[in-house]
Amino acid sequence: DYLVDLPECELHRLPEIADLVTSVRLSRTRKERLALALKNEGYIPKLLQLFQVCESVKNTDGLHLLFDVMRGILYLDKAILFEVMFSDECFLGVVGCLEYDPCSAQPGQHRESLTKTAKLLEVIPIRDPELRKKICQTSRAHYIQAIITSNPLDFEEGFLSTLNSFISSSKEEILHGLQKDEAFLPEVFAQLRNEATAGEQRCELMKFFKEFCAFSFTLPGKRDEFLQTLGKLEFLPTLEKLMGMDDLQVASAATDILSLIILWFLSLVVFFFLQDTQLIIEIIEQMTCTPNPEFGGDNQLMEIFCALIDPEKMLATASHLEVFEFLNIFYNRYIHVLTAPLLADTSEEWHEIGNGNFNFFFPWKGPTVLIFLVENYQTAEILASILELLSFCVERHKYHMKIYIIKEDLLRRTLVLIKSKHKFLALCALRFMRTIIGLKDELYNHYITLGNLFEPVVNAVLDNRNRCNLLKSASMELFEFIRMEDIRFLIAHIVENFSEALESVKYTHTFQALKTKYEQEKDRQKEKLN
Repeated sequence: DYLVDLPECELHRLPEIADLVTSVRLSRTRKERLALALKNEGYIPKLLQLFQVCESVKNTDGLHLLFDVMRGILYLDKAILFEVMFSDECFLGVVGCLEYDPCSAQPGQHRESLTKTAKLLEVIPIRDPELRKKICQTSRAHYIQAIITSNPLDFEEGFLSTLNSFISSSKEEILHGLQKDEAFLPEVFAQLRNEATAGEQRCELMKFFKEFCAFSFTLPGKRDEFLQTLGKLEFLPTLEKLMGMDDLQVASAATDILSLIILWFLSLVVFFFLQDTQLIIEIIEQMTCTPNPEFGGDNQLMEIFCALIDPEKMLATASHLEVFEFLNIFYNRYIHVLTAPLLADTSEEWHEIGNGNFNFFFPWKGPTVLIFLVENYQTAEILASILELLSFCVERHKYHMKIYIIKEDLLRRTLVLIKSKHKFLALCALRFMRTIIGLKDELYNHYITLGNLFEPVVNAVLDNRNRCNLLKSASMELFEFIRMEDIRFLIAHIVENFSEALESVKYTHTFQALKTKYEQEKDRQKEKLN
């Protein structure tokens, strides 16, 4: 008596069926009754027969209604219906219905995608037939979940909780089963390392291993045990090799896995890094090679790199001495790899300048080649990323980075980029200088003044005085910061060397204010002498 009366499963009654399925969404009792009726009357296979008819005659209206019906049934979120829908007999039909979203201009290609995904099970070395069946079932549930949550209706609290719980418990069951199989992970790693493994097979193995890692690391009780297993298999050297492969999907999956490991086990990766590994070089080279639009992993690689070299994060598990040793290694072995594109193709001629108290040997770099190089947009993007990372190093590695910048005359080379036609690159160069000046470090200030490194910035101000752009604003902010922070050494240098040139800049009072501060300081010094 409590079951819902279902309309006859016929083509002309599809609008009625669609209305029924969507009308019960907000009533828990009616959802349960409808689910029971659908199960008892074998209604889903009947709907899939209608789907075959509609698709064969290209009945678009019927296909759109069947999409609404099938999605509505999935939204009921009942395990008794999932058993039917995820079965071998029904699953492709269910997914087929979900291809005909009325809101999409073209039908989806879920079944074609699933056919490719089915190859996944063929390359994963799983011997237990029950475990293989569970993986297949979970994969189907996960696929359905991705489809129906990509453009959902209004979610109520606990939306799809049954489906989510099913997927989560199944993954835990699969993880437990795979960890019991002592031969499983060694075989996966052997196939990944084997150069004879076909590219598509390696790609599918990487996708599986990535998901395997992602879920394993979220289980606190299993996390350390799983990491010990991976350690025995030398998984970090394997990742290092996979990240360097030409196959973008494999390299991307390896990068994702490394990102997960850094999130949970940063100290382990840092320890590996200290063993003279090529991993850090691989990361740098991927960031500084020509960006590939299909990969899109540059930002992720930058996050990984910053996490690896961030002393604050290291101090959570390492001593100050260990962090200092780490930075020594980084600046001795790897920083030149990061700066190589910035310093490429520039001639060197060393000059000593100084005033007796501070003396620096500067390598004079010819800027012509560098300016020519950055006419290329992709090169400009790479250099902008490098400058962002170098600014990070200035802030986090104050001692080591200061030595490196002065030794390589890095700021002079960077400021050449202010003349780039790519304004975002010019801004990055200026931001690098702003980061250095923001430290208010005496040695940096002497390095800047003795090298006359304000000249390109002043020239940028003069070139942009009649324009309204970000470079002009950023340049003025730099001078305003010096004024507000009352960095007297730099104020004196700017006024004494550029006051006359900057008199033509009338749109701001900053330079006049710098001159006033300079004169006030001179008056104070005279009073002291008197």
